Amino acid sequence: MKNNLKITFYDLFDEWLNYKRTKVKESTYFNYSFVVNECLKKYFENVNLEEVGAIDFYSIIDRLSQQVSKKTLRDRISILKSILKYGERKYDMDFKVDLINMPTIYNKEIEVLTEREKNRITNYLLETENVRELGILISLYTGLRIGEVCALKWKNIDFEKKLIEVEKTVQRVYMGEKDTKLIFSEPKTVKSIRKIPIAEVLLKKLKETRRFYPKDAFILTGTETRFMEPITYRFTYKKCLRNCRVTYKKFHCLRHTFATRCIRAGMDVKSLSEVLGHNNVNVTLSIYVHSSYKVKKKYIDKI
Repeated sequence: MKNNLKITFYDLFDEWLNYKRTKVKESTYFNYSFVVNECLKKYFENVNLEEVGAIDFYSIIDRLSQQVSKKTLRDRISILKSILKYGERKYDMDFKVDLINMPTIYNKEIEVLTEREKNRITNYLLETENVRELGILISLYTGLRIGEVCALKWKNIDFEKKLIEVEKTVQRVYMGEKDTKLIFSEPKTVKSIRKIPIAEVLLKKLKETRRFYPKDAFILTGTETRFMEPITYRFTYKKCLRNCRVTYKKFHCLRHTFATRCIRAGMDVKSLSEVLGHNNVNVTLSIYVHSSYKVKKKYIDKI
């Protein structure tokens, strides 16, 4: 061990945040900062690195798990493990990070619109003159995330090549327990910056609407200076579902519905992965590619 182990875990947390600041997106950094300062630090107050043996990581994880989902818990544990691994490398420590287990998450069946619900929503949106609601149709036929829809401008639509270019996203991130910040930035991953072919039904509606707005205007607001915040847009989405007499499902259901329909139509997984902006094909496979009961029954009946 090095001689400077009088350094505290608080110091280590701050060092790690400074290390990450220039290596990740601004929104990711603010998420890290929130987890470190609001969720983790309180369990390591006045503890030096050399006193690591006195820390009960499993007790900390148990307290972290209170009133949060398993996914949130996994995210927070992942950040803690990353900090500990950084400390191991820099200070020649052994925190036995490999013994800290991650909670198991069982994939839930994804929520998708039925054919009837999808048709009701589509027919309604093709007739509406409310430009705000156009984003719902865009997501239903492109799989865009809500933040990507909110950041979309008319200049991102290439009507000649029939493509939508996704290059920005909008999201609100926590900076403290009661402090948040709205960030307009590049999408989730490098693969999320992409170009998506436009279905003819969507293209027709976009052509009908674009003549009213300048190229630099945000599609959902019709202005060049003001964009829609995702949390606000969810209210527009809920109202749309009520108007269509469709039971409420999360906005992400539109993305799931698009992806599921692409698979059923015969799109290969690599192409779908690129359209959705997933970081790798395995993500697409794990979420969307499942053999149906009918397929299983078909082969079992041949035994």
